[in-house]
Amino acid sequence: MPRCLLMSSSFYIHNLGCKVNQEEGGALAALFVASGWEQGGPEQADLLIVNTCTVTQTADKKDRNLIRRLRREHPGAILAVCGCYAQRAAGRVAELGADIVCGVEDRAELPELVARYRAGNGPVRAVGDIGAARNFRRIGAGSRQDRARAYVKVEDGCDQFCRYCIVPYVRGPVRSLPLPEALALCRGLLESGHQELVLSGIHIGAYGRDLPEGQDLPALVRAVCRLPGLLRLRLGSIEPQQFTEPLLAVLAEEEKLCPHLHIPLQSGSDRMLQAMGRRYDTAAYARLLDRLRQLLGDIAFTSDVMVGYPGESEEDFAASRDFCQVMGFAALHVFPYSRREGTPAALAPGQLTAAVKARRAAELAAIGAELERGYCSRYIGRQLTLLAEERDGEYLKGHSGNYVMLYLKGRSALAGQALAVRGTALFRDGLLVEGQSP
Repeated sequence: MPRCLLMSSSFYIHNLGCKVNQEEGGALAALFVASGWEQGGPEQADLLIVNTCTVTQTADKKDRNLIRRLRREHPGAILAVCGCYAQRAAGRVAELGADIVCGVEDRAELPELVARYRAGNGPVRAVGDIGAARNFRRIGAGSRQDRARAYVKVEDGCDQFCRYCIVPYVRGPVRSLPLPEALALCRGLLESGHQELVLSGIHIGAYGRDLPEGQDLPALVRAVCRLPGLLRLRLGSIEPQQFTEPLLAVLAEEEKLCPHLHIPLQSGSDRMLQAMGRRYDTAAYARLLDRLRQLLGDIAFTSDVMVGYPGESEEDFAASRDFCQVMGFAALHVFPYSRREGTPAALAPGQLTAAVKARRAAELAAIGAELERGYCSRYIGRQLTLLAEERDGEYLKGHSGNYVMLYLKGRSALAGQALAVRGTALFRDGLLVEGQSP
């Protein structure tokens, strides 16, 4: 008898893509555990869940390859595919062998969809109209996360519609988790032992836009910073135009906020920013970073930068490269433009070859690595706090508040333990550190 007909209850989940997807995968895991299922590896699982991403062509390819492999290697298991790629390409996912195809807003029903399939009512497809979503919908009561740093999804959706981006089409409009519910979620994670929380979402700078007055990002940050057990609070990616005066005031006031902000740039060429549909120019971006440095001191700025957008000339690329160096980022996430069917940029003239995009990405990534080493080197001899995340051979590994990866040799500690350390040398992708005396 095929395993899919047996009423056992073990599942495996594989999350692809962004930190939001990772948190949502944790929420899915918690949902199934609360329903009596056991989480484990794929070998003996009765249910395989693939939580997909579709932000680039590479992400789509990873989704498809994983779906094919799991279907081939585990023919007797139920295969459920959910998330952004399933939302965008449900028919293609079904063709790859998925028994259940589930969209972004429909993942809270996944246990019921599995039960429907087991009852002989499959294949099952549940992909709703994401554009009609109006309220933040939680997958479950909590999120099953085993890292020291816990992600807290407080917002979903985006209404920016940058010309290259598929995300608004698969995530829908801005929806915010009401502040009391967000606080309860944070409180639960802290009580379970997490000391660092990361407020995350698709577009968290828009948090609260759809909520009653008084429930916005500054109010949420203030409230979370007052919860007992919190060591530090980190903010997810915030668009440059979302730094309002109230938010700047909170950033300057709250000591538990990490001295690290991720502010997407996408290009250091004004011509490209305009072509992309971005809502700022390089002068405004530079003024923002100057202002934040005046308010917050030696803060780490990380950013996303795209190369090879349609029509990007060598002069545009050079301007972007030079601007990144002037901004002094602590780290860069560099990626080539990926043509997404259904976006305006997919039809734009001046599409560049893969070779040109790869060359520019490699050049800018090398500059990003140099900037990262330069930033890390400023902390040699200075005290930092290492939040223990995992063992890496003979090293204990974890991030500092300003998001430098720290390596402490030969020290045993529990995951989640905060240690005072001092930087001693550049090491791998961060700093080698030594323990400080109490």
